[in-house]
Amino acid sequence: MKFGDLLNTVADEPIFFTGLLLSGDVDPGDVRRQLSRWTKDGRIHRLRRGVYALAPPYAKVPAHPFLIANELVHPSYISLQSALAFWALIPETVLTTTSITTGRPGEFSTPLGVHVYRHVQRSWFHDYRRVDIGHGHFAWLASPEKALLDLFYLERGSDSRDFLRELRLELDDGIDLARLRNLAEVCGQPKVRRAAEGLIEMKEREPEALEIV
Repeated sequence: MKFGDLLNTVADEPIFFTGLLLSGDVDPGDVRRQLSRWTKDGRIHRLRRGVYALAPPYAKVPAHPFLIANELVHPSYISLQSALAFWALIPETVLTTTSITTGRPGEFSTPLGVHVYRHVQRSWFHDYRRVDIGHGHFAWLASPEKALLDLFYLERGSDSRDFLRELRLELDDGIDLARLRNLAEVCGQPKVRRAAEGLIEMKEREPEALEIV
């Protein structure tokens, strides 16, 4: 396989897989040797075994971190601070992409970013949606309310007022507090319910505590 053949096959794809290149009358060993060579040359990025992305200037479509995260681990969806930043609920730029999975927790450090996976039980793996991330591509993200509940569920001390204040949440337009309460009530986790109720109370009684400063 020549590099031009690779470009003709995957130039419009932000991510591609070894399996795509092994279909038809090809030498699998040659394909894998070429992928290894092009990775060393910096023409492609190896994201994990069997998953690649074209490097600039060859990539026509940038590989969005959320798309990469979804493909690195199945099943998974973007959540926690990554989703909260996407939904404009926190002011910070989040450099690490954090996902929820029912599989093993872990971390992948790739040439295109760091991806962290937090484990939850299957019963907690819900309330995520397919979201347009640009260039005609979509990724699975937690809803704004579930991203908060995932944070409350996984982080220690999340039901404390100090923790809630430090989030510096902007809740005016991006979240449905009634839905947050309902989801928290049915989750079966006392800490999550306390955190949700504490957040709602702060929003109603001391909104200045949640203001971005």
